[in-house]
Amino acid sequence: MTMTNPMQDKKRPFQGHQATHFKFETDAEGKVATITLNRPEKKNPLTFESYEELTDLFRALGRASDVRAVVLTGAENNFSSGGDVFDIIEPLTKMSMPDLIDFTRMTGDLVRQIRACPQPIIAAVDGICAGAGAILAMSSDYRIATPEAKTAFLFNRVGLAGADMGACGILPRIIGQGRAAELLFTGRVMTSAEGHAWGFYNALHERPALLAAAQKFARDIADGPWFAHTMTKKMLDQEWAMGIDQLIESEAQAQAICMATGDFRRAFEAFAAKSKPEFKGN
Repeated sequence: MTMTNPMQDKKRPFQGHQATHFKFETDAEGKVATITLNRPEKKNPLTFESYEELTDLFRALGRASDVRAVVLTGAENNFSSGGDVFDIIEPLTKMSMPDLIDFTRMTGDLVRQIRACPQPIIAAVDGICAGAGAILAMSSDYRIATPEAKTAFLFNRVGLAGADMGACGILPRIIGQGRAAELLFTGRVMTSAEGHAWGFYNALHERPALLAAAQKFARDIADGPWFAHTMTKKMLDQEWAMGIDQLIESEAQAQAICMATGDFRRAFEAFAAKSKPEFKGN
C-alpha cells in the first residue's frame, strides 16, 4: 500500500501558470520563476487588479512544489512607475475613508505576502522604479539594478506621507534612518550609484546583462539548500522585533531544525566523498 503525504499533496507546480495582469514564466525545471510587470507603454504601473493578483500569487507560492526562487522585474527598460495615475490615484481622490483604508490595507498586504513568501525574491531594476514600484524593490530580498535605474519614494509629490506600505519601517533598516528620511521627505531620485553605495542595491549590471544576472543568482539559490533558505528568510524577518536573547534562542531552534534535514546529512556525505551535494529541500 502506497502511503501519501497529506502536506505534500497540498502543493502544486507553478510551471505553466498563467497570469492575467503581468507575465509569469519559469525556467525549464520550474525552479526559478520570473514575474515581469508588463505595461511598458506606461512604464509598468500597478492597478487595483495587479495589486490583487500579485498578492494572491505570492501567497499561493507558499504551496509551490517547484518554484524555489523568484525574479521580479519590469518590461522594456523600466521597473515600475508605481500606482497608475488614472486607474488608481484619480479614483482614490473620490473615495470615502472606509474605502481608502481598505485600499491601503490591500496594498500593504502585498508587502506582507512578499515577505511571508518562502522563496527568496530578487528584484532586477532598470529605469523608473518609483512609488509603489520602489516599494516592491524594497520588499524584495536581493536587489540589482542598471546604471540607468532611478528609484524614488515620491509619495510626498502627491501630498501623501512617506509612510506607505511599510516604507518607514523597512527602508531605514536597509539604508539607515537619515538616508531613508531624506528620500521619504523629499521624494527625490536615488541614483543607482547611491543605491549601490548605500546598500539598497547589492550590485549593478549593464542593461543587457541585468535579467540574466538576476536569474543566475536565483538559480544558484534554487540549487542550494531550499529548506534552509526558507528558514533564513523567515529569521531575517522575524528577528526585527526581537532582543538579543530572543534572537539567539530563535536561531538556535531554527538551526537545529535545519540540522535534522536530509539536506544537512547529504551535504556532509558529499563533502566526505569530495562530490557536490544534491539538495532536495527535506
